[in-house]
Amino acid sequence: MATTEPKARRAGELPQGFSIMAKPTGPACNLNCEYCFYLEKEALFPEGEKYRMPRDVLEAFIRKNIERQDSPVIPFAWQGGEPTLLGVDFFREAVRFEKKYAAGKDVRNSLQTNGTLLTDEWCEFLAKHEFLVGLSLDGPEDVHNNYRVDRGGEPTFDRVMRGLHLLQKHGVEYNILACVARAHQKRGLEIYRFFKEAGAEFIQFIPIVERVPGTESRRLGLELGLPPALDGNEVDPAVTPWTVDRDAYGEFLVEIFDEWVRHDVGTMFVMLFEWTLANWAGLAPGSCFFEKQCGRSTIIEHNGDVYSCDHFMYPEYRLGNVLGDDPKALIDSERQATFGAAKEAALPDYCRSCDVLFACNGECPKHRFTTTPTGEPGLNYLCPSYKNYYHHVAKYMNVMLQLLNQGLPVSNVMKATEGPLVIPYGE
Repeated sequence: MATTEPKARRAGELPQGFSIMAKPTGPACNLNCEYCFYLEKEALFPEGEKYRMPRDVLEAFIRKNIERQDSPVIPFAWQGGEPTLLGVDFFREAVRFEKKYAAGKDVRNSLQTNGTLLTDEWCEFLAKHEFLVGLSLDGPEDVHNNYRVDRGGEPTFDRVMRGLHLLQKHGVEYNILACVARAHQKRGLEIYRFFKEAGAEFIQFIPIVERVPGTESRRLGLELGLPPALDGNEVDPAVTPWTVDRDAYGEFLVEIFDEWVRHDVGTMFVMLFEWTLANWAGLAPGSCFFEKQCGRSTIIEHNGDVYSCDHFMYPEYRLGNVLGDDPKALIDSERQATFGAAKEAALPDYCRSCDVLFACNGECPKHRFTTTPTGEPGLNYLCPSYKNYYHHVAKYMNVMLQLLNQGLPVSNVMKATEGPLVIPYGE
């Protein structure tokens, strides 16, 4: 990719491996973020449910995930809810199971957290076992606190920053996951510089796009159909007030890219920029969002239920349970293959003729609820933003690709921005 060495895989070649993201606490969380789509999943479980993955489910999940993966590297991604609610001992046991069943394979862990419960004990454990931590932090104090509050409605910025400093103190590898919502969609450069000053090097921006709860969108993709189209209003009542504007997200990305490509290539890693260059180079992107097809990335709930996708965790998309089923067989099933292929098959003609389809691939099916200029359903809500972004970065991506092909540092693109855009050869 732009500044790291990717594992080469040609575009269009679907991955043979699979991933199962674990939610060992289910929807349980100590925060009450206004834009969180996952807290509502409590409605899928009995009242009084204890959101804690039982020991037999944990062991079965780890054993089967390792045994059924062909790859020598086995990733475990632990998310929530808030997984640190389980305490360090839960993950100590998870690591023991991983070692028990590893059979010479390289097991790697990542943990997504809001950071508010991190302690020295937690960070010592995470560092010792080389966990990659994803820390949810939206930006400066007023940006972060706008949506990310605790169950009592209190702001969380100070607690998250304390967690960040603990990660840095103990040398834990981490990246920042920052949600981009309507209230701060015009503050991209300020947010980016805040992360840079805070010492972060890896950043993933996540656009918040949510339909109004209770609408048909909550069954998005049911039976592989398309959701109702929006009516085309500038601010459509079918999306939540915190949903990023369909044009503003692209402007947010462009503003940050222009800073990054002039000053920070090779020292700051914005994941979308990395994924973009991977697609430009004909390699697989690092996110299922930008793959031609999906379906190889599933989730497992705290009770062992496996679902087609994190964004399609509804009864209609339950594939089975890890206690009684082979996870690889579930993911290789015709049902899941049909689910994954529908991402490409459902693209409107407007997308198929788009000059940046190779980079976007229609993005996530969850976001495809608007209409094309000719009235076709199934257009991604963020289409205007992605078109703006990809067209803007194209000339820089072309230079970086030529640098890669000539074996030169991609960071040389920064020299090209000082004058006419040409390939800056090594000195």
